[in-house]
Amino acid sequence: MYQKLFKRVIDIVLSSLGLIILSPVFLIVIITIKLSSKGPILFKQKRVGKDKVLFIIYKFRTMKIDTPKDAPTHLLKNPDSYITKVGKLLRKTSLDELPQLINILKGEMSVIGPRPALWNQYDLITERDKYQANDIYPGLTGWAQINGRDELPIQKKAALDGVYMKKISVFFDIKCFIGTIISVMKNDGVVEGGTGKLSKSPEILNNLSEETVSK
Repeated sequence: MYQKLFKRVIDIVLSSLGLIILSPVFLIVIITIKLSSKGPILFKQKRVGKDKVLFIIYKFRTMKIDTPKDAPTHLLKNPDSYITKVGKLLRKTSLDELPQLINILKGEMSVIGPRPALWNQYDLITERDKYQANDIYPGLTGWAQINGRDELPIQKKAALDGVYMKKISVFFDIKCFIGTIISVMKNDGVVEGGTGKLSKSPEILNNLSEETVSK
């Protein structure tokens, strides 16, 4: 009942309130991006949604306009050379993700869920299939995001998404939401140009239940 009805109601309420309350922040970020580098304000990209249906995700642009299109940041040879000065701050504070409130309001994403994979991240998509993690709406943040984020190898990230899939509830979503605030404040798990470099809280991954990982 929660996943089919109340979760969507909560998403609509939170995304609507977020867009209203954070509108001054949106304005400041928009002006800063426009004045600091050439290019559009928003970055748009194909991502994998519920049931692997593709949708266009919105982000504040943090990279230069000559950045290779549809290339995951961790696959770029020298990602720092493509990120703008303002972009580094936006990524560090996760402010670049705020336009996804629009995706949530449109019904393409949820506040809490697995982070949407790029359409060509076939390894991650395949791993998530093992845990039915592609069967739910991707999220602005999620269980994997607060337990490693960019530092996680693909297999561990998918396994953590599987944990979320198994434990979806209002209380687990609240836990993820609070954990996200703490992670953003501590700047945990942000690794430009790399993945699988987990150095924090490895016990979280080691303690994944055998039932969940082997599902």
